[in-house]
Amino acid sequence: MQFGYKLSTEGFGPKEIIRQAVAAEQAGFDFLEISDHFHPWLDNQGHSGFTWSILGSIAAQTERIGLMTGVTCPTMRYHPAIIAQAAATMALISDGRFTLGVGAGENLNEHITGEGWPAARIRHRMLREALEIIRLLWKGGYQSYDGEFLSLEDAQVFDLPETLPRIVVAAGGQASVSIAAELGDGLMATEPRAELVEGYVGRGGDGPRFAEVPLAYASSAGDAAAAVLEKEPWFATGWPVMSELPNPKNFQAASATVREEDVLKQFACGPDVERHLEVIGQFRDAGFENLVLHNGGPDPDGFMTFFAEELKPRLA
Repeated sequence: MQFGYKLSTEGFGPKEIIRQAVAAEQAGFDFLEISDHFHPWLDNQGHSGFTWSILGSIAAQTERIGLMTGVTCPTMRYHPAIIAQAAATMALISDGRFTLGVGAGENLNEHITGEGWPAARIRHRMLREALEIIRLLWKGGYQSYDGEFLSLEDAQVFDLPETLPRIVVAAGGQASVSIAAELGDGLMATEPRAELVEGYVGRGGDGPRFAEVPLAYASSAGDAAAAVLEKEPWFATGWPVMSELPNPKNFQAASATVREEDVLKQFACGPDVERHLEVIGQFRDAGFENLVLHNGGPDPDGFMTFFAEELKPRLA
């Protein structure tokens, strides 16, 4: 089992994200997962730097820690040809440490191109085509592709690594689980749902299974929950809502009724190691093996010290 640290580009500026990445490597995390947004979830988060620029700097300033997008939508804001090139370059400059995490996207980030926001079934078909284009370009040579939604015309990625990056597909239901099993190299989820793992394995998926684990470290459970309520109450809306709302102000309205008890129910809040182990265990028991620890608390450095000195020894 491996443990990752979530870099939230919506919550911190680009230089702070890079600093946290270096600190996470020093704290003993196995890999980093970085969000890929155009907007923050809420206005008061206040940030949303360009993930691919940040990743390049992180690769240059770290040595061993794995790097992963969590996740990139390669269908609207980005054409899949651009992501094929970007991921290949990241694999080269990180000496093979990069994993491409992909998903069908959120309205929050993808509507900005003015092309509308398709229904979920259309987004899944678009994602299939995007992955086919990425795989095609990674074969080398000039390639073209004519899909229902996406096209490619006489394109070649010239700098390809000897070992291509893994593609891990985010899934919240069985339609995206199928895409992960058929076109991906791994599965990503945000809930401890065993049926996602079972569906993935049942469809022939044999790659690593990733999940984001909701934690919030602070000196007290109340302080930790307050930090989540201030900056991340949108978690309680659930993925069917999170994928559909177009702007931070919509998420603010949708999460206005979230209370401390809602946070405490889902997040491991405070300094209690046993509670953190309990929440992590829910994902382990559901069949996930690569766990991304997402700290919603107010003190990133305190969380990393907590992980290194108290949590990691117990997890080992």
